Amino acid sequence: MTPDRLSAVEGRRGGPLIVTEDVELLDDLLRLCAAAGAEPEVHHGVPERRGSWESAPLVLVGDDAAARVRGAVRRRGVMLVGHDQDDPSVWQRAVEIGADYVLRLPDAENWLVNQIADAAEGVGRQALTVGVMGGRGGAGASTLACALAVTAARSGRRALLVDGDPLGGGLDVLLGGEAVEGLRWPDFASSRGRVASAALEESLPRLHDLRVLSWDRSDAVVIPPEAMRAVLAAARRAGGVVVVDLPRRVDESVAEALAQLDVGLLVVPGELRAVAAAKRVASAAGMVLADLRTVVRGPYAAGLDEEWVAKTLNLPLVGELPPEPGLWEALSGGDPPGSSTRGPLARFCTAFWERALVGGAAR
Repeated sequence: MTPDRLSAVEGRRGGPLIVTEDVELLDDLLRLCAAAGAEPEVHHGVPERRGSWESAPLVLVGDDAAARVRGAVRRRGVMLVGHDQDDPSVWQRAVEIGADYVLRLPDAENWLVNQIADAAEGVGRQALTVGVMGGRGGAGASTLACALAVTAARSGRRALLVDGDPLGGGLDVLLGGEAVEGLRWPDFASSRGRVASAALEESLPRLHDLRVLSWDRSDAVVIPPEAMRAVLAAARRAGGVVVVDLPRRVDESVAEALAQLDVGLLVVPGELRAVAAAKRVASAAGMVLADLRTVVRGPYAAGLDEEWVAKTLNLPLVGELPPEPGLWEALSGGDPPGSSTRGPLARFCTAFWERALVGGAAR
């Protein structure tokens, strides 16, 4: 599946109902539906099939068809659409059919695409989105990101893991799924505007009951900011949890990711040089992300503990990331981080989700 066909994937609530005989307007509306990843139902008047008018998630009535739908059952989500920018009678027709909005094309195209996509996908609670960064290289951020996603998926939540670090070697490799078919970041490099949530999820490799967006083995190492914005927005709209593994540098693409996080976790080893490096990372990330917290990993240099590290960084302390005996042996055997339910890493992640999801913030 190519990114150009992401919007063609079905399996959602269905597209809008279009009522018009205006060929030019119909062409425009079909184009906008395609851009939104929705497959519409088209009629010249109120559909004869019982319930079609009432059940469609959205109804787009052309100016030419307003008189033909005047007696239809009143409902929400009706929009009167046309091209004429200077038609004073359009408002009267809108009242007569109970339209919620009057839209003039092409001015309203971008807004309408988003409305069509929302209606087709269904608008629910957005995913709780957590970003993980290392205070220094080798801090264990990727391991924690994977473990968070694995434990969320194991608890029955929808989980999507996003590899935002093109130089990290690939989270699919860490999860033992580099050979699993599915799209990787280079396939999304040209993404702009809106990406369909269901299509994104279905296109990605499925590893350990979660979806993973990682890197292939090519030389591509750039995520355009527009692509990061579009892909993460689509991932969040589907609900559940999204975990993003981020590099320590904050470029334009990373800033786009930080802007969409609910909370960021900065993993810091308990040593002076790591704390000094983490302070720079925290300063850069904090310019974009309001809620940045720290996770401290031992062992500690003399005189240091997790409270001292958090206080020095002036960040809220999530907790101490415990060592996981036998972690690398487990990874070599194909078991992902956090897969051992009795292991300290899984217990840490489970406790984090229990605190973070209080009040039903994710499903």
